[in-house]
Amino acid sequence: MSIPRQVLPGTTYLLTRRCFQRQFLLRPDHRVNRIFSFCLARATQLFEVQVHAFCVLSNHYHLIATDTRGNLPEFMHWLNEYVAKCVNAKLGRWESFWSPGSYSAVRLGDTQDLLAKMLYVHLNPVEAGLARKVKDWPGAKSLPSDMAAPPVSIVRPAGFFRETGPVPGRVNLEIVLPENLSEQHVRWLEERIAAGERVCAARRDRSGQRFMRRRQVLRQSPYSRPRLSEPRRRLNPRVAARDKWRRIELLQRLSLFVEAYRVARHRFLGGERDVEFPRGTYWMRLRCGVLCAGP
Repeated sequence: MSIPRQVLPGTTYLLTRRCFQRQFLLRPDHRVNRIFSFCLARATQLFEVQVHAFCVLSNHYHLIATDTRGNLPEFMHWLNEYVAKCVNAKLGRWESFWSPGSYSAVRLGDTQDLLAKMLYVHLNPVEAGLARKVKDWPGAKSLPSDMAAPPVSIVRPAGFFRETGPVPGRVNLEIVLPENLSEQHVRWLEERIAAGERVCAARRDRSGQRFMRRRQVLRQSPYSRPRLSEPRRRLNPRVAARDKWRRIELLQRLSLFVEAYRVARHRFLGGERDVEFPRGTYWMRLRCGVLCAGP
């Protein structure tokens, strides 16, 4: 049995999904950017998820979001399903779009962990050598200033959704300032991004490496992949906390949930239908209607 996810309302995550065989299926262009932005906006409306930051690279995306209602699995399922269907329709392909397995959802411990991961998401294209400045990356993305800006209206992309279907012709994408952040944190992020850009530029100057130019990115085939092989990932982190004791606390809570879930599932499969599952149980509650502990 795979490790169950504990899905709790109000949790903030770093979410990541990678393309099949690391192919550049999300390579930026006007249509792909609109597809991802529209699907993200629609998914946030349907499942009441707040987006704080996101960046779509050619073969994966990162997203920081708060699951206000405990709908994370449905949100991610809808987003990934329709991004895949729309981009596949654009490319005229029917094969798998996402890498095998599920998405990565890393629970963020506190304000400092949230800021660190937001900085990571924004700087991702620069760190990868794909753009000298965050703002120069041609893919779909948010900037810290978007958290203080009005929602952006996104027109439904052509090519997959039916004109007379249930999906609206236009949706608003809102980048939300987290409750525990302020305008001062937005300025801090902007300053740290500028500093990170300078560090990356200096590092590449010393090594003789160049940043990719915009036209080089846009010319890449969606069926290409990075030249360098990627080491096999052995870890699949569930929490991120810089503070050692906070990290231990979060891991202990997760361990207690997993153990309680496995015991309850074993009893349920043995015929004990009134067994209580731990708080945060998701699929067994939706599929089988099991009893769950309260807050």
